[in-house]
Amino acid sequence: MAKTGRCLWIDASAGASGDMLLGALLDAGAQIEAIATAIAALGVEPIEVLPHSVRRHGLRATKAEVIVQDKAPSRTLQDVLDLVANAGLSPAVMTFATSVLSLIGGVEAGVHGTDPSQVHLHEVGALDSLADVVGCGAGLESLGLLGPDSHVVVSPVALGSGVVQTSHGPLPVPVPAVLAILAGRGAPVTAGGDGERCTPTGAALLATLADEWGALPPMKIDCVGVGAGSADPPERANILRVVVGDGLTATAAPWRDDELFEIESIIDDLDPRLWPAVLDALVQAGAVDAWLTPVVMRKGRPGYVVTAMVAEETVDAATRALFINSTTLGVRLRRVARRALARDEVVVRVDDCEVRVKRGLLDGEPVTVQTEYADAAAAAERLGIPVRSVLDRAAALARATFPPETGEPR
Repeated sequence: MAKTGRCLWIDASAGASGDMLLGALLDAGAQIEAIATAIAALGVEPIEVLPHSVRRHGLRATKAEVIVQDKAPSRTLQDVLDLVANAGLSPAVMTFATSVLSLIGGVEAGVHGTDPSQVHLHEVGALDSLADVVGCGAGLESLGLLGPDSHVVVSPVALGSGVVQTSHGPLPVPVPAVLAILAGRGAPVTAGGDGERCTPTGAALLATLADEWGALPPMKIDCVGVGAGSADPPERANILRVVVGDGLTATAAPWRDDELFEIESIIDDLDPRLWPAVLDALVQAGAVDAWLTPVVMRKGRPGYVVTAMVAEETVDAATRALFINSTTLGVRLRRVARRALARDEVVVRVDDCEVRVKRGLLDGEPVTVQTEYADAAAAAERLGIPVRSVLDRAAALARATFPPETGEPR
C-alpha cells in the first residue's frame, strides 16, 4: 500500500452539528490558538471557544463550548459572507467557510422561497454557528486537512425524527434545510432515533467536506477525536468521531468479488430431452451459469439437481424461466460469493479460418483459454484436419496475442 495524502473519516452515525465537529477536531489535536485567532478575525462581538472534557453515555468526549457576549442580530447571507471575506482568513479557511455558508444560504432561500442574497439565516447567522463554521475550517487546516491532497470520507448520517422548535416555529425532523442540503449529493442517511440528530450547519459541513460517503477508508491512523453534542440522552452516545491519518491505496485484487444468488431445485419427473432447453432458458434469463447434477432420490428414483448462478437483479427472471420450462414447484435461493477473473475474447486465424477464443486474465496475462467449439469444428471441417488440432492451435495463438483486451467476468 502507498500513501496518498492526509485522510479524514467522519463518523456521523449518531448525528452531526457544528459544535460536535469542532469538538472532535479539537479532541484530535487541532490547535485552539488557530481556531481562536480565526474566529476573532471576524471582528464581531467577543466570542470564546472553551473546550472541556465531558461524558456522553459513559464515553469521554470534548465539548466545544462557544460563548458569545450578546445575542447576534439576524443576518443575511451577504452580511455573513462579507464578515468572512473581510476577516483576513487564510485562503483555504475563507474558501471553506464561504462554501459552507453559501450552501446553507442557498438552501434556506429555496426552502422559504426568497432571494439568496437577502435570506435571513437566523440560527445559522448567529455568532455561535458562524464561529462553528470558521472554527472548523481553522481546525481542519491546522490538521492538514484542507490541502489539495487531502481526502474526506463521511459515514451514513443519522438525521433523527420528530419535531424541533426553531425561529420559524415547530418543524418536522429532519428539518427541510437538512434534507435539501444532503439531497443529490449521494449522502446515505438514516433516521437514527428520536429528536434532531443533524442540524443544517452540521449537514452543510459534512456535504462540503465529503469527497465520498462510506465506511472507514484504508489509512494509517494518526489520531482520533470525539466531539460531544449538548444533550446527553440516556439511550445513546451523543457524539461525533473523526479519524485522521495518512490515506492508503488498497492493492487492487487481480480478480473481481461478486455477490450472486444460487437458484436450485430437485426434479425427477421431467422428460430428459427437455433439459438442454431448460438450461438455455436460464442463461437467456440472465444466469451466468447453469448445470445439472444427477442424484438418487427416495425409493431409488433418479433425479436431477438443476442449479443456476444469477446476479441479484436477475433472480426473478431466472426463477420464472425455471418455473415455465420445467416441472418444479419450488426453488431454493442462497447467497454465494464468487471471485471471477477478468475476461476478453480474441479472434485468431487458423490458416485462413477465423476462430474465437475466450481468455481468463490474471495480472493482465491469460492463464486460461477456451476456444469456441463451434468455430473450431467449422474450421476443422473446412481444412480437413481434426477438431483437436484446431482447438490446440487456436489456444496457442490466443496465448501469444498481446496486449490483452480488458474484459469483464461473466
